[in-house]
Amino acid sequence: MVERRIKINVRAVSKTYAGRNSNDDVLALSNIGLQILEHEFVSVVGPSGCGKSTLLSMMAGFAKPSSGEILYEGIPISGPGPERGVMFQDYALFPWRSVKGNVAFGPLARGINRDTANEVAQRYIDLVGLAGFEKRYPHELSGGMRQRCALARLLANEPAVWLMDEPLAAVDLQTRAILQEDLLRVWGDDKPANERKTVVFITHGIDEAVFLSDKVVVLGRRPGSVIAVVDIDLPRPRTRGRDESKLSAYTAAIWASIRGEAEQAISEEILNR
Repeated sequence: MVERRIKINVRAVSKTYAGRNSNDDVLALSNIGLQILEHEFVSVVGPSGCGKSTLLSMMAGFAKPSSGEILYEGIPISGPGPERGVMFQDYALFPWRSVKGNVAFGPLARGINRDTANEVAQRYIDLVGLAGFEKRYPHELSGGMRQRCALARLLANEPAVWLMDEPLAAVDLQTRAILQEDLLRVWGDDKPANERKTVVFITHGIDEAVFLSDKVVVLGRRPGSVIAVVDIDLPRPRTRGRDESKLSAYTAAIWASIRGEAEQAISEEILNR
């Protein structure tokens, strides 16, 4: 087996958000250590408010650690970069641009000529199953279709790493199940591992994390810290109805490790209202 390189290395990272005075400072993450390998699909789960999105934001370069460092291929991340594509829960599509206009935006911004950018956009529109909707605007699309458009826009930039912040949380359960399978297909679930991109996927759904991932990182309640890293030893490609007993066992084990943390997080949230 060929050894995989470390793609993203999180070294002793903590993040504090400043309040109006020092007594109001919020420690969101504490001493996070984590290695994301190339071609790996990694999900991060944990109670609400544990810092999952904050961790992803620092990997994207939108925020900086208060202490520690995050490296991309051995180089400290100092800001956003085209090698790290980001997909959000709220689609973040340009409402004044059509589907094709949204997907072609990244290539055009990189200086690719319009004809080539449109060809690239069409390729990824076809890949995510939006052929025929190129001229539609975001308000004319369902939630699932908007997420397909957001995924196509991410792919059109051809990043080496996909950073995905609860991208399927806003859709109904049936659509979510379909999009999970579509995401794996687009990622290359049925291809050799070295043809896949590196993915960091934030989710509240433990079952979703297990179904999608090679590895699940479990964070405890705020201040978030790594309480478990679970390797998901299941064959690919993943399909619904296959290995259900093993999927359920992984899900139950991760939930058992996090339940107390989640209950405590809820109690603390109620007390702080």
